[in-house]
Amino acid sequence: MGSAAHLPDIRPRHELAVFARMRGSQDRIADAITAFAGTMQFVYLHAAWFTVWILCNLGLIGHWAVWDPYPFGLLTMIVSLEAIFLSTFVMVSQNRQAARENVRADLDFETNLRSEVWSAQMGHALGVDPDEVERQVQQLIAENRARMNGATQSSK
Repeated sequence: MGSAAHLPDIRPRHELAVFARMRGSQDRIADAITAFAGTMQFVYLHAAWFTVWILCNLGLIGHWAVWDPYPFGLLTMIVSLEAIFLSTFVMVSQNRQAARENVRADLDFETNLRSEVWSAQMGHALGVDPDEVERQVQQLIAENRARMNGATQSSK
């Protein structure tokens, strides 16, 4: 048996490690904002904020508390700006998710290719007929697709 120094480095790259190297501080901020904006706490915070804003500016707390009288132009502008920024953060996060899916697909491809090469080498060493194996694989794929199409057809 050969020494470990002659063995190839076959450790697969881990998706999270690859993705972590791609992620900067701006990406982390965008992800954190998007994650918070997708919670019920965000909804409750805004409901409370709008309620207090409207009650104050309708004069229900006192006329001294009115700073943005009806029709609440300042509130409208703030909410519009918030919507613009939130939609931008969501798009940044979606772009990052797409990049992550590309990394995952690349790593899956590498893993599948590595497995195929190893399987072919082991099959060769064991004297397995690759044409027979491929015929069986194609048959299983066809059967699986037929089952999937049958399930799809019956659900329509």
